Amino acid sequence: MSKEVTSASFDSHLDALGHIDRRRLLLALLHANADGDLPVDVEQLEHATAEKSPRLSMHHVHLPKLDDHGFIDASLNHYSVTPGPRFEEIKPLLELLETNREQLPDDWL
Repeated sequence: MSKEVTSASFDSHLDALGHIDRRRLLLALLHANADGDLPVDVEQLEHATAEKSPRLSMHHVHLPKLDDHGFIDASLNHYSVTPGPRFEEIKPLLELLETNREQLPDDWL
């Protein structure tokens, strides 16, 4: 499916980072992209939420949201993801968070 990609707003960046599982996935993509370890296997990510079915919410809520924003490109089976066409737009914010992780609340990640 082809999507029209336009520049993301700051609000869409914050929306994408609004859940710990999405932050973990985006940071995993940041590191995997730098290390050449793509795609990221979603099933291998640790889920730190109290949700009854974190994998279910990942596949039905978080992956579609990040894919709609253009920050990830989810495979058809939603088990592996790569950076999307707008990943470079959120990358500086991810790097800023990563660099300042010691100053962030413990539950940010």
